[in-house]
Amino acid sequence: MNSVIAFIIIFGALVFFHELGHFVFAKRAGILCREFAIGMGPKILAFKKNETQYTLRLLPIGGYVRMAGEDAEMLELKPGFRAGLILGEDEKVEKVILNNKDRYPDLRVVEVADADLDKELYIKGYEEGEETLQIFKLSEKAVFIEDGVETQIAPWDRQFNSKKLYQRFLTIFAGPAMNFVLAFVVLAVLAMLAGVPNEEPILGEVIEGDPASEAGLQQGDVVTAIAGKEITTWTDLTDIISDSPGEELTIDVVRDGQPLTFEVTPRAEVYENGDEEVTQGIMGVYNDLIESPSIFQSIAYGAERTYEFTVLIFNLLGQLVTGQFSIDALAGPVGIYKNTEAVAAAGVYQLMQWGAVLSINLGIMNLLPLPALDGGRLLFFGVEALRGKPIDRQKEGMVHFVGFALLMLLMIVVTWNDIQRYFL
Repeated sequence: MNSVIAFIIIFGALVFFHELGHFVFAKRAGILCREFAIGMGPKILAFKKNETQYTLRLLPIGGYVRMAGEDAEMLELKPGFRAGLILGEDEKVEKVILNNKDRYPDLRVVEVADADLDKELYIKGYEEGEETLQIFKLSEKAVFIEDGVETQIAPWDRQFNSKKLYQRFLTIFAGPAMNFVLAFVVLAVLAMLAGVPNEEPILGEVIEGDPASEAGLQQGDVVTAIAGKEITTWTDLTDIISDSPGEELTIDVVRDGQPLTFEVTPRAEVYENGDEEVTQGIMGVYNDLIESPSIFQSIAYGAERTYEFTVLIFNLLGQLVTGQFSIDALAGPVGIYKNTEAVAAAGVYQLMQWGAVLSINLGIMNLLPLPALDGGRLLFFGVEALRGKPIDRQKEGMVHFVGFALLMLLMIVVTWNDIQRYFL
């Protein structure tokens, strides 16, 4: 049960902050946001505030912000259609009733002759029993009501495609960018709570039963030399140990001001790096932690770890492209859940770091220049900047549709691999 809660919290946070980035920049650009959704599929929970409906949906495979004008606007009034109009005090149309008109008293029923719901915002038509063509101006926040459901019109200046290129770019880029910001904040907070690794060659926790413990090394020992080589940083120590599996090493330390010497043989540990097997030495120690670090140390740690994880994920993507990393190793929602379950058992700090890694991964994946992803849309913006005009929306939409279909196919394959790996 705890792992389910952990998965829901992590997934919800990653999607929420990603979509929040889109949402905030869309609102700043003046774009009408019709819906802010977490999850896909049927609605579980929904409420409306101001212009936006906020929904929680059943399937935990993403989320979205539905912005006016991204897709073709569905609101239209064709000639000959009979619509009921409710006017405000300024004589502008506030509500357009599409059906069930008998439920609304004091309607002005009009047979539509012409309508512009984007730019001029008017409805031309003939009232019942009248032969004179009348023009009704629409309020910029007029709503259409069909089967009791209200949908606000989107004047051209409130639509996504009416905005300047840099505004559209920032609105789309803000989603992945927010994932990097979230990871940085989580890692910085983690540093404040758990401490910052000390870069000096001071031993922290010594794992019972591993070579360091067996040799007599203790927490707090300051390593000064290994195999005659001077050690000044923790990286110096780990580099030598990692490169010396199975080799007996002389380690000089200072303990309580006294110099001591120990003989340690790092055990060999094998791990896979793409198609290669790599053997490294493990001594069984952690580096010392700076407890209660300053805000600057925590911020620096958050930024450094965010950068390191970003580089690591890009390297793995490079190995995937070159064939060094198999697609079978990719994890979908099922795999992420199982990994979250394992990490949750290790403790809240490990869970926080796992969440940060997933957030960076989500940000990077969305920035890839693939159709249907944020990166694909940003690529089209780049082409628009070079051409001086946007690509035909129908052609772009078709590219994104095909890309979305391929991504869904990939998700099915990855999910099936996860099921086979963990349950079959």
